[in-house]
Amino acid sequence: MAAEEPPEETKVSDRGMVTIPASLRRRLDIEAGDKLRWNVTEKGDLTVEVVRQRYGAFEDDDLQAPMGGDSLETHDLAGHEEDPAFTEDA
Repeated sequence: MAAEEPPEETKVSDRGMVTIPASLRRRLDIEAGDKLRWNVTEKGDLTVEVVRQRYGAFEDDDLQAPMGGDSLETHDLAGHEEDPAFTEDA
């Protein structure tokens, strides 16, 4: 029978921030970009749920940068940008 691990403790900063201990991040597979959902039970107990956010860097519309054009065109010059004999219309 394995001994139970002692509880992890962290300190709340003056800005209300906490650090998730590395051992818990590894154990629960928490990565940068994941969200934590905080809930308080009727008894006053705090629970935290990991919400995975690994779908891409620009998943939210407000984070997408306009790229110009109608987004139907492609540009595949592959190193031939300076070659006047090479065109995209070939």
